[in-house]
Amino acid sequence: MTDTKTHSKPYYDTLDGLRGTAAIVILVFHYLEMIYPDYSDNLLGHGFLAVDFFFCLSGFVIGFAYDSRIRKIGTKGFLINRLIRLHPLVVFGSIIGFAGYILNPWMQEPLEWGKIGLALIGSVLLIPTPILSGRFGGLFPYNTPSWSLFLEYLINIVYAFILYRIKKTGLIIIGCLCAAWLMYTSYKSGWLINGWSIDNVTDGFPRVCYSFIAGLLVYRLGLTIRNKTGFILPFILLMAAFAYPHVENDWLAEGLLVIVLFPLIISIGAETNVTGLMKKICIFIGKLSYPLYMTHIPVVWMFTDYYNTVKPGGMKLVLIVSCLVVFNLLFAYAVMRWYDEPVRAWLTRIKKRNH
Repeated sequence: MTDTKTHSKPYYDTLDGLRGTAAIVILVFHYLEMIYPDYSDNLLGHGFLAVDFFFCLSGFVIGFAYDSRIRKIGTKGFLINRLIRLHPLVVFGSIIGFAGYILNPWMQEPLEWGKIGLALIGSVLLIPTPILSGRFGGLFPYNTPSWSLFLEYLINIVYAFILYRIKKTGLIIIGCLCAAWLMYTSYKSGWLINGWSIDNVTDGFPRVCYSFIAGLLVYRLGLTIRNKTGFILPFILLMAAFAYPHVENDWLAEGLLVIVLFPLIISIGAETNVTGLMKKICIFIGKLSYPLYMTHIPVVWMFTDYYNTVKPGGMKLVLIVSCLVVFNLLFAYAVMRWYDEPVRAWLTRIKKRNH
């Protein structure tokens, strides 16, 4: 075990690669989810746990980036920084989700324009609006993954006002309580997929609370494991979690994956080095991860309605999904390159001028 505070930022290139891996897994999982509604048939039967990994990684990164300077920049400065980092893609994802909803030629539900406009406002402002038909009560029907951003915002606010002030012992106690809360939620529901819909919204809170605090504890306690495995070992462990076969009422295994394995993966990934081409790949997919996460689902929804209407199969279905995955990746890159990065740079300049 070593103290991560003694290391510089480049040591976390592996974590960038793991973030990118999780985002790609979510992309593929969502397509497979629509084809195989029985998750036991899904090759990524636990791909939905990528959200919990994101939360855990967020706790580690926020602790690394802000624990030592939040008092200097202040709560307001921290929250502005997070808005600049996260919200441009919240807005963009809302707009393309709106366009995909009203222009979807295979959607069977009628267009209720009053609700459509209200849902767009809620989506842009990140206010849950589970009011549109055909989206299974999703809190953010235009861009379903925004439910996790909603929770990310909430836990960031809790960090800014409370968590950064709490000493290590207190944080350990809170983390243990949140682990128990998470396991109870998993037991009650039978699994950990919930939190995205109005029918199960409360199940999302223990997911973000435990995982974020676990990541924060890995950083603050210096619980990183020095190793020379490069990207291979943490990648294998992460993919093993996502590909772990799903069975009914799998609450115990899922709870243990989130509570034990994900913090362990971050502990390993934070203390291993990548070089050369692998380093470039990790950095690239790390940067691509958030744009990919926030732009892929409108295409998945359109594919779902097409699939349910046309019912393609065999190699045709494989070719369609493969082409759509490639399109999602290229589109995410374009959004990152020509929208997200320029907008964030512009907002950062405005913030500096007004400081």
